[in-house]
Order: sequence, then structure tokens, then C-alpha cells
Amino acid sequence: MLGGSVWIALLRYIISLAGVAILFSLMSTQRYNRKKTILCYSCFGFFLIGGACIWYMIDWESCARISAFVMYLSFTVFSLFMSSDPILLSIYKLALTFYLLAVFLIGGIDISVLFFHGNVWADIVTRVILILGMAYFIEKKIRDSILGFGNYMETELDRFSAVVMIISILFGIGFILNPNTIDQTPFRLFQILINFFLTGALQLLVFRLYLHIGKEKEYQKEYQLSQMNHRLLERNIEILEESAEAGRRIRHDARHHNAVIAEYVRRGQKEELMAYLQEYEKSLGTYAVQTICANTAVDNLLSAYIRKAKKEHIRCTLDVELGKEPEIPDIDMVAILANAYENAIYGCMEVQKQQSGRECFIHLSIKKKRNKIVICCSNTCTMETELRNGKPKPEFTGGIGVMSITKTADKYDGKYDFKNNNGIFVVRLILTIPSSDFAHL
Repeated sequence: MLGGSVWIALLRYIISLAGVAILFSLMSTQRYNRKKTILCYSCFGFFLIGGACIWYMIDWESCARISAFVMYLSFTVFSLFMSSDPILLSIYKLALTFYLLAVFLIGGIDISVLFFHGNVWADIVTRVILILGMAYFIEKKIRDSILGFGNYMETELDRFSAVVMIISILFGIGFILNPNTIDQTPFRLFQILINFFLTGALQLLVFRLYLHIGKEKEYQKEYQLSQMNHRLLERNIEILEESAEAGRRIRHDARHHNAVIAEYVRRGQKEELMAYLQEYEKSLGTYAVQTICANTAVDNLLSAYIRKAKKEHIRCTLDVELGKEPEIPDIDMVAILANAYENAIYGCMEVQKQQSGRECFIHLSIKKKRNKIVICCSNTCTMETELRNGKPKPEFTGGIGVMSITKTADKYDGKYDFKNNNGIFVVRLILTIPSSDFAHL
């Protein structure tokens, strides 16, 4: 330390604590709104700094040795409470904040010693400038990236790696902030610079690694979505081809029916004509399109996939209860059902390849209970179908759609599970209807 009166110590404490609070709040997701967050940090800082100043006046030596450790340990506990991020993610962001703390603390002290003969005001001004510069850079340049990186890190980082990484960073910061080393020798400055570089490089590598992993996952989602759209287009083309074929058949049959009707009229056989027309009307009923549910999008989707399944000799049963008005947007229902049915067809086809005599089936149930939509899809599958982290491996689903199903379910506070029940694969989802929609039901 550069020494100074109790008022200088008070000012340093205020600047340092305000600096870490600002930097941490910029990089993390706070539990409360901005006004309440500022009020909470202000009250916390008032009591913490007040206690530190009293300690400074009572026992300067012990305060100089361990006050920083006690103060920032208290700040760590309080900040973890204020942050709404998961605990490991919050600790990582605190480690990054303390790295920046080391930068402006050591930067202020060294600049004061090297260029201003240890002037305390040079130290204070340098700290303020560095804090404002860091805050501006984070706010304008990298805040969105850090918040996005946090989402990727939360989903991809395992606990062991997180703990090892955080400990490594804190050890580096602890060496930089070692209070027992006072002399600013060239070798000491070289050690500090190397440690800054290595600790900063670790931060940058972790940031780049999980940013890359997160973006790769996003690309995988987009690829799966394009695959799903491709299959939906295939089903729609099949529907159009079937409609065109049915139209040609109807036109061909209509010519024969017209010729028969004209012959009955020419001969004056009215009773026979009426009987023929009644029989013709009954035959038309056999070709009527079966309606699965009142929701047009879901009805068309399931109709297309049922035709696809029947072509593969897969028995299909349905128990669908959906109203005409979509409680959940059609695009999300289609994303779930298309992927689930596509995976079910793929699973049945794999069984047919391995066991040609085994009967394959798909059963789909959709029920609405109050503000919940319950979806259950079961299908024949191979006994070897395995799960990883509660989800089927891509090689057992054709690589299609499990992530899309789970991500869509998460949008509606959904719960889901997958299981292989002795050769019967079961997907179950419970979706919560958004309150704005549920209020109109």
C-alpha cells in the first residue's frame, strides 16, 4: 500500500468496491431491477466500508494485511445473492471481475510508484480511469457476448472443469495481489506482467472455447430445423401427388358414371337410376378424408405422416383432442409432433430391417387438461436403443429433432422424458399453455 490518512483509505475502499460492483453487474444477470440493485449495493457498501475504516483506525497493520480479503469475500457472498445466474456461472464471472480488480489495483499502484513517486492521488485517479475504461468497453463492446457466452457455458460446462478453471484463475489473481510483496523491483514487475498475461489468456481461451461450442450447437439446431422442413416438404409433396392422382381418377370415373346415368335416363328407368345414385353416394363416403382433430395444421401434419407410416406397413393409432384455436402456436406444435413422428417412423423402420416378422406400431396421444397439453408418443424400437443424459442417442433417431423437441418444450415450461420400455420407445411431454392464451379458453 502507498499509505495515507484514513480518508484516503476510505476513498480507496469506495472506489475499489464501486468498481467491482459496476463491473460485476455489467457482466451478470441481476436478480432485481436496476434501481433496487443500486440501492442494495449502496447499502451493502456503506456498512462494509464503514467497518473497514473503523478497522483501519484501530489496527492499521492487520487491516493492511487482510482487510482486502475480508472485504472481497463479503462482496462475493453478497454478489452471489444478488445474481440470478447459476452458482458456477456467477463464480466464474466473479473470478473475471476480480481479475479486472487486480488490473486496476496493481495498475494504479505501479503507475503511481513508477511515474509519480508514490503519489496517492495518482493511484486514485488511475484506478478511476481504468474502472471507467473497463466499464465502457464491457458495456459497448462485449456485454452481449459475455451474456451469450454465459448461456453457452451454463449448458455445456461440467462442474469439475468449472471448479478447476475458477481455482486456476483465483490462484493467479492471489499471486498478483500478494500483500506481502511491497518492493516494486523489475523482476517483481515482470512476474506480475507474466501472471496478468497467463491469467488473461486463460480467460480468453475459455471464452473462445465455449463461445465456439455454443455457436456450433446453434448451427446444429438450424441444421436439424432445415432437415425437419425438408421432411415436411416431402410430406406435402406426397399429399399433392396423391391429390392429383385422386383428381385424375375422379375425372376418369366421372365419365363412366355420366354415361351410365345418361343410359338410365334414355331408357326411362327412374327407379334403377335412383338406386344407382344412392349406391354411388355411399361409395363416395368411403373416400371421404378422415379428420383427426379440429386444428388444421396438426390435422394435415398427422395425416401426411400416417400415410407415410402406412406405406412402411406400420400400424398407427391416434387419440388426439385439440381444439380449432391453437392454445400453443401451430409452428411449435408442428415442431414437436413432426420430429416425434419422424423419429417414431425411423425407429420402426430400423426394427423392420433387423426383425422382418415383428409387427411395428405408432401410438400418439394428445390431451388437454386445464392449462396443460399432454403429448405421449410410443412406437416399436430396437432393444438396443440407448439414452444419454435422459435423451436418445442420435444414431437411434436418425439424428433428427430431439433437441428441437426439448427446446420447444422448454419455451412452455415443459417437462419431458424419453425411455425404452423393453422395445417400446416412449416420449412424454407436458406443456404449459401461456396464460394469455389460457385466459381465453
